[in-house]
Amino acid sequence: MKNEEENNLVKEPYTEYGRYTYADYLTWEIDHMVELIKGKVFRQAAAAPRRIHQEVSGRIFAKLYALLERKECKVYAAPFDVRLPVKSRKHEDINTVVQPDICVVCDPEKLDDLGCVGAPDLIMEILSPSNNKKELQNKYEVYEESGVLEYWIIHPYEKTLLVYTLTHRKYVPSKLFTLGDQVPSQCIEGFVLDLDEVFEGIE
Repeated sequence: MKNEEENNLVKEPYTEYGRYTYADYLTWEIDHMVELIKGKVFRQAAAAPRRIHQEVSGRIFAKLYALLERKECKVYAAPFDVRLPVKSRKHEDINTVVQPDICVVCDPEKLDDLGCVGAPDLIMEILSPSNNKKELQNKYEVYEESGVLEYWIIHPYEKTLLVYTLTHRKYVPSKLFTLGDQVPSQCIEGFVLDLDEVFEGIE
């Protein structure tokens, strides 16, 4: 586990872990996507997401976009910076910047030209072979602490979905959903995800 995490950490040009902020992030000129989680820099895979990942993401995004068009809630897909502040909204005080696969933001005050500052209402992450630990542990912790109301984890290869719902500031997991299930959101009115539609033809 430790070696896997070290491999996901960006080693160049960064030399000190746990000390970076969004102010630093804005100055970096690098040729791949990175995320900042509690001051540590995590690199995204150098290659583009796999085809299955993109198909699943596109299908879900399309459903959310159609539902939310002309409504106050807005849906965004990666790359899209979500800053999760602890002390304040100042760039130098923010040490977590993530790029969820899909997120829904219902408070327009959280949106600016750079993305979202504050917790989205709903975040969806689509697992890939290289990022499972980051999504399941590192991001789980910051999403819970920041107040993301729902955190959906989609496993496209196993065709499953797990939903974490924030209850009394702690995440409560759902059962493991799979083919045949229709999964409603508790925070996005009217949104129900049909997993047969999401995974149809996915092999």
